[in-house]
Amino acid sequence: MTVALVTGSSRGIGAATAERFAAAGHDVAVNYHTSEGAAEETAAAVREHGQHATVVGADVSNPEAASRFVDTAVAELGGVDHVVNNAGVDQHVYTEDLSPADFDRVMDVNVNSVFTVTKAALPHLRESDAPPTPSITNVSSILAFTGAPIEVHYAGSKGAILSVTKSHARDFAPDIRVNAVAPGHVETDMTSDRTEAEKREELTDIPMGSFGDPADIAEAVAYLRDARFVTGETLHVNGGELLR
Repeated sequence: MTVALVTGSSRGIGAATAERFAAAGHDVAVNYHTSEGAAEETAAAVREHGQHATVVGADVSNPEAASRFVDTAVAELGGVDHVVNNAGVDQHVYTEDLSPADFDRVMDVNVNSVFTVTKAALPHLRESDAPPTPSITNVSSILAFTGAPIEVHYAGSKGAILSVTKSHARDFAPDIRVNAVAPGHVETDMTSDRTEAEKREELTDIPMGSFGDPADIAEAVAYLRDARFVTGETLHVNGGELLR
């Protein structure tokens, strides 16, 4: 039985990814920071697919909490075969109004968690014989490529994830594949504060004429999990928005 760790999997992309892995026959370690009830719902969805789930509350930007998350998964599920670094936070704040503390917090959650969880999971990934190889998938964003005037800290953090992805892909090859997925506009709790006017304007930039669904991103992560000859790459899932 193979085990997947998905950070930030109480809602949105993380929850969809956890369920997608369960549907493919993986046990799943579900992680949350503040939304315990939602995380339990994700775990229930995993179990409905006949798989085991464990739920761990941990701020994975903290090295000790990240290690506890990984250790709990190993103790309760038996190992680590795949890691999805999805935990993230966002703010819509112009630079002149952005405090250093808020900048640091976004970097901590979005970037540092990728490092802390990967580092904690690495010994177990090296022991895994999951076919085709163990994998790490990091969730970036289209904003790593386009920038964003009112969330420079978020866009910057998602760009940093891409550099970490490439470096880890080189470090860990050929034993572990490391890739990233870069979602475009996806309907999640993090984007629910947009007005209808803002949504209409955003849709004009998306050739497919619709927003993404968390399941669309989960499907991309599932592809990268199984893509034997793909490492160090970023899979764009944005309805053609980067064609502009």
